Amino acid sequence: MAAIVVAALNLRPALAALGPVLDQVKAATGASSAAAGLLTTLPILLMGLGALLAAPLRRALGERLGVAIGLLAIAIACGLRAIWPTTAGLFASAAMVGVGVAAVQALMPGFIKRTTGEGAPRMMGLYTTGIMAGAAVAAAMATGVTRLAGWQTMFGLWALPAALALALWMRAAKRETAAPAGGPVALRQASMWKSPRAWLLLTFFGIGTGAYTLVLAWFPPFYASRGLTADQAGYALSALTVCEVLAGLAVSAAIARRPDRRPLLAAALASLLAGIACLLLAPWLVLPTVCLLGAGIGAIFPLSLIVTLDHASDPESAGDLMAFVQGGGYVMASVMPFFAGWVRDASSGLSAAWLLMAAGVVAMMAMTARFTPGARV
Repeated sequence: MAAIVVAALNLRPALAALGPVLDQVKAATGASSAAAGLLTTLPILLMGLGALLAAPLRRALGERLGVAIGLLAIAIACGLRAIWPTTAGLFASAAMVGVGVAAVQALMPGFIKRTTGEGAPRMMGLYTTGIMAGAAVAAAMATGVTRLAGWQTMFGLWALPAALALALWMRAAKRETAAPAGGPVALRQASMWKSPRAWLLLTFFGIGTGAYTLVLAWFPPFYASRGLTADQAGYALSALTVCEVLAGLAVSAAIARRPDRRPLLAAALASLLAGIACLLLAPWLVLPTVCLLGAGIGAIFPLSLIVTLDHASDPESAGDLMAFVQGGGYVMASVMPFFAGWVRDASSGLSAAWLLMAAGVVAMMAMTARFTPGARV
């Protein structure tokens, strides 16, 4: 459990630490807002493409070695940013982060399903909460460490916890070998491409993750343009991710007593929609906006993965379905940071991006009715 959570803590800092210092990185490298958005889009896109390769990765390397390689890639990428702080270096490290996170996220859900059995939903909640907690710490530290040591050093420091996670994972999972094939993998994967239910899960996860990546990349610059200092904007993002962590913990505590996930999903989506309304209509209400967005995103992320696990009948199917959902979902979500950067360049604002996110949340509300208990892909 500790190894899983510590690994999860390292899956977002390279992304979350970028938002609070994005304008400084742009000034140092001469990048446009659209190019800066690509620094978030690229790893998210690679996370999606990598997730689609989960089954061959699991067969070739096994979960223990595959997750270890992913954590090693994250550590190297963070260290690379400290010694190669150019536009080319940032894009190279962003690509490496995407590959590393993709390996961990593709293999970890199947590992959790296989090793924790009926406790998988709760462990999945803790795992996703760990992901959000890592983002919270990274956002909170970004501007302070940057002021003391520079943004290059700030990014480079995240190589240390990634190395710690690698060491802990290798020790904790040392008895694990490659997961059994569990039947005709190609047949299972082909059936998912033809399954309307699998595509529904993919779209639901993609829209929800798009909201997360959009807020992660552009929430601090949005409030910096509204008069907050860089420190204050970073602290606002950190507070938002703390709310996400608390919401994730609440989901982990409540999920075992709620076999019907729809009421929790409806509450989370309503909170997210209210937060977007604040961004559009009353952006000066920073604290309510932070709480509403954080609670909504923080609950939707684990719930969407838990609902996906609910649709699988065995660990191998869970791994393949999760790879399909996360793969396509992250590819969908990767568009949002770049789109927001392009909108900001074109209109000097982010209203169109927030409106698109609101429309997506309304669509998710309609999808939620389909997630009846006992449904399978």
